[in-house]
Amino acid sequence: MPDMPFRPPAGARSPAGVDTTRASIARVHDAGLGGKDNFEVDRRVLDSVLQVAPGMSEVARRNRAWVRRVVRYLAGIVGVDQFLDAGAGLPAVGNTHEIAQLVNPSARVVYLDNDPMCVAHGRVLLETNEDTVYLDGDLTDPDVLGRDSAVWRYLDRTRPVALILGSVMHHIEDAANPAGIVAGCVRALSPGSFVAITHYWDPADGSPEHELAREVERRFLEHGLGSGWYRSRAEIGSCFDGLELVEPGIVPVDEWWPSGPARSPRTAEERLLLGGVGRKGEPSATGPVAVPGSG
Repeated sequence: MPDMPFRPPAGARSPAGVDTTRASIARVHDAGLGGKDNFEVDRRVLDSVLQVAPGMSEVARRNRAWVRRVVRYLAGIVGVDQFLDAGAGLPAVGNTHEIAQLVNPSARVVYLDNDPMCVAHGRVLLETNEDTVYLDGDLTDPDVLGRDSAVWRYLDRTRPVALILGSVMHHIEDAANPAGIVAGCVRALSPGSFVAITHYWDPADGSPEHELAREVERRFLEHGLGSGWYRSRAEIGSCFDGLELVEPGIVPVDEWWPSGPARSPRTAEERLLLGGVGRKGEPSATGPVAVPGSG
């Protein structure tokens, strides 16, 4: 019988906020980046993971670097001037609005998160100009980008928006239908919009990397965080259904428009984080989107 991943019972887990007795996705991520906005309960979860996957802190940094490259590409080469960073988490170095507005000073950025601690910190530290705002919102809410959503008070829904979902979808359980959530968001965006996603990957091939993915997932789920699923390439790819993938497609994050020569060797942990960017075309548009200058 093939190795079956552990899946906890259905039921959304509310964000931890400032509860110091429960680990928080945002705070564990902050701890992985070396930040200070985390508690002992968060560091215990991270330490448990690092026991079997010491490269996971580097994974968090590589994810941030990928987001920065994607935002530079979209704000600069593509010319997108509206960004929605959903599941944004706690402020870190090189936040979305800092990168986008460095390339295009008039770019408008909305951050969205359902964790009260993230929203409070974000409003203090990230709302640095009239073109940046941090909102309370939950991606699992079907109306999160509905017609009456607060997001559209700040962004023009009739024009392209770049939706950033960095290290978010692997924290949404199967029962909540991650691909369906992305599809719902895409329906709310105008043609010409982009969706950028990173996700933990399980090769599901019996390799040592597959075994590592299964063990890290188990520690995330059973050692206090309660989320953090490694999914197959097909499952990750389903989040891009109906979108035109920007070259080079869904790849390990260091291979998506690298800013310099490839580092060698990458750790197994880093190879198990995939990233991709998709574009919403007109109803009749199909095929891959070429990156300018990629040959």
